[in-house]
Amino acid sequence: MTIRFLLTTLFIFPLIFLQAQPSAPENLAIPDVKGTITGVVVDANDGTPVGYATVSLYAGEDIVNGTITEDDGKFEISGVDNGTYRIDISFIGYETITLTEVEVKGKKTDLGTIQLGTAAALLEEVTVTGQRALIEEKVDRLVYNAEQDQLSRGGDAADVLRRVPLLQVDLEGNVSLRGSSNIQVLINNKPSTIVAGSVADAMKMIPADQIKSVEVITSPSAKYDAEGAGGIINIITKKNSLQGYFLNVDTGAGIRGSNLGLQGSYRSGKFGMTLGGFGRAFYNEAETKLTQEFVNSSTVQFGDADDNGIFGRFNLGLDYDISENQFLSGGVRYGVRNFSREQLQTTDVLINDELASTFLRNIDADRASGTYDFNLDYLKRFAPGHEFSISTLYSTTSENSDFISADLDDNNAIERQLENINDNNNREFTVQADYILPLGETQIIEVGAKGIMRMVNSDFSYLSAEGNGDFVLDPTRPAGILDYDQNIAAAYAAYTLQLPGEVTVKAGLRFEQTMLEASQNGEAINLENYNNLVPSVNMSKRLSDRTTVKLGYSQRLQRPWLRQLNPNVNLQNSQSIEVGNPLLLPELTDNLELGLSTSLGKTYLNVSFFGRNSNNAINQVRYPVDSLDGTLLTTYANIGKEQAIGTNIFLNVYLTKNWTINGGIDLDYAFLEGQVINSEGVSVAASNSGLNYGGRLMSTLKLNNGWSGQAFTFMRGRRQQLQGFRGGFGMYALGINKEFNDGKGSIGLAAENFLARGWTLRSELQTASFSQIREDVLLNRNIKITFGYKFGDLDASRTRKKTRGVSNDDLMGGGDENGGGQGAAPAPQQSRRQIRRSNNAAKKAEGSTPKKDKETDEEKEKSEEKN
Repeated sequence: MTIRFLLTTLFIFPLIFLQAQPSAPENLAIPDVKGTITGVVVDANDGTPVGYATVSLYAGEDIVNGTITEDDGKFEISGVDNGTYRIDISFIGYETITLTEVEVKGKKTDLGTIQLGTAAALLEEVTVTGQRALIEEKVDRLVYNAEQDQLSRGGDAADVLRRVPLLQVDLEGNVSLRGSSNIQVLINNKPSTIVAGSVADAMKMIPADQIKSVEVITSPSAKYDAEGAGGIINIITKKNSLQGYFLNVDTGAGIRGSNLGLQGSYRSGKFGMTLGGFGRAFYNEAETKLTQEFVNSSTVQFGDADDNGIFGRFNLGLDYDISENQFLSGGVRYGVRNFSREQLQTTDVLINDELASTFLRNIDADRASGTYDFNLDYLKRFAPGHEFSISTLYSTTSENSDFISADLDDNNAIERQLENINDNNNREFTVQADYILPLGETQIIEVGAKGIMRMVNSDFSYLSAEGNGDFVLDPTRPAGILDYDQNIAAAYAAYTLQLPGEVTVKAGLRFEQTMLEASQNGEAINLENYNNLVPSVNMSKRLSDRTTVKLGYSQRLQRPWLRQLNPNVNLQNSQSIEVGNPLLLPELTDNLELGLSTSLGKTYLNVSFFGRNSNNAINQVRYPVDSLDGTLLTTYANIGKEQAIGTNIFLNVYLTKNWTINGGIDLDYAFLEGQVINSEGVSVAASNSGLNYGGRLMSTLKLNNGWSGQAFTFMRGRRQQLQGFRGGFGMYALGINKEFNDGKGSIGLAAENFLARGWTLRSELQTASFSQIREDVLLNRNIKITFGYKFGDLDASRTRKKTRGVSNDDLMGGGDENGGGQGAAPAPQQSRRQIRRSNNAAKKAEGSTPKKDKETDEEKEKSEEKN
């Protein structure tokens, strides 16, 4: 009954707001369509396009039309009657530009290039040149633009995320934000069930070449799902929305992996289509040493492994402009993953320091999945910033995680075999509605509602065989079926206010109701429903033209993710058994952060301080298995409390106009306490604390004739856990790139970790009843060659508007293009004082006033190709 009521309310919600829209004033006649106003908005400091700026058209004091600039800064306002108008152009972080006496005569009025900047004196400096192309500061997030990253070409999303401030990525691709792995990952504002299953695997599916930017949302507002204790990462891929067709080919080959990617788009009139595909294969080797010591026994295990994998991601998108203010889009995406590891393990078991037995095992493990996402989105714009959207998403993932282990004798003959079959399926359907209403020039109200219906199924069993005989069901091994249904109903309200003194405040409140039903082997699991009221407040204060300070508080909810719930008992390693826990409860986290960003001469500096407190924190717990000598069982539990306090420092320095160095340091001190199970099966108190640290450094040099070079290094120190620590690691890379044919083509060479055989990751667990030391050697030395080429015939005369998409950022393990996320509002317009100041600057500074574009046809074509 509750679900039916909430979903009914959700579908009625858009109808109420559509009926409630104010009608046009009676004294405002609708003019005949006689003219079109066009132009392009760029950054006055570096000439880069300013996307998503608000363009408002006024007749006297009445707003009559408007739009938002596209990715390339271009805009178009159609249906304008002949006459004289005023145009305001604004975007957060820039001064508002007001253009007066804009005359419309005939079919088209081209305003040319319009530059957004601050004071005239700053326009000639190179201090900020290119910095917005690297880092953008918004009230609740940091945006890293990755388009110029040559080293990651031929790699995947994990290679890009290692360069992003505030983020840390381990060698397996697992991502953490400020030391917390409890984050949400979105791809173009849209979730995918494969991300819910494994962030590391999802990152392998996304080609680095197609990543435009990465948004790190450290203090999410109420419009986002409450999930994600550490924050949200939104990966924006490159898009093309110009008229005509476009095709980009990227390929690379290396000793550790190869890739091939195709991205294309076509647009004609009101219809547009995008089509893309990416495939990546990798091949690597790894070595492992595992030492476990108990009260009267110990084990020493060596393993040699060959890793092979194929990952692919394909997408088809369609969009249609119903009218000037209504837009429809839909798409289908498919992701495929196939990872295999063949490993030979040698295990020595010692009793009272004497060798008792030796096991030799060959393990062949496979993990494969296929993911489909279908979406349909609708957007209606009533006026600039005033809009309504409704979005739907259906996702399904089928995943198989299987292995076959063979016990060998001294002659490597098979004695017995064991096979684990673990089939998983995850389906979810989401519907979401959002409404945005600006109030005057300084206020925005946002409301929305959302429903998610999620169904998870896991079917696991074990088969055994003697020698090379036939496999039969093994009744002595664990088997079963888990059915897990999770339904979420949510509603939110948010308010944005721009105060005098260049202070912006965003406050919101979100309510989420979570309803659970689960059964294992047909027997119901007693799970309680829960409700959460989640507040968030973000404030930013512009201290000067170059300095901004931010303060944010948010409360976040962290539900367990699918692999943590899966009760399949993984016996792949006989000395280290893993099993999920379907009884896990969500954890609740309070986050507080204070940040400062400023430009000092030729240096950009971002410093933030944060504190985090989590209750019912979900973490791994390990304890000995009494019936098996030298064996540890790993599971998940709500350990109790996890606290952290730390700082992040990011620096970007322009040594010359073409040579930059940037890097960052991440420090936090963590304290964990909770309950663990000792060797007698008794729950006892445990605690641990320590310093977590990491950092990165990158240098980029642009040379003549299309040549460029990059150097990069990354280090992540050990991470504290409740029962020990996880080891640290690092990497480094050098690369060169050459562009040709006016930038249409490029070829590059990059080398990673080329001075050493590999990197050793050492992790330790220490308790009163056991200790464990694990050393993983990853042989990741790599040299790769990359090649790319762009084909196409583009026309920027008309670019399509964008619809909004649904964002399920609510599952453990993992914004939008304009930094606003699903249903995000554009920045409020600037104050009257700022308009007057920008008007004065526009009158004094050449280039701040609109002027006709005097480029030749050839120059325009080159500019469009680069865009």
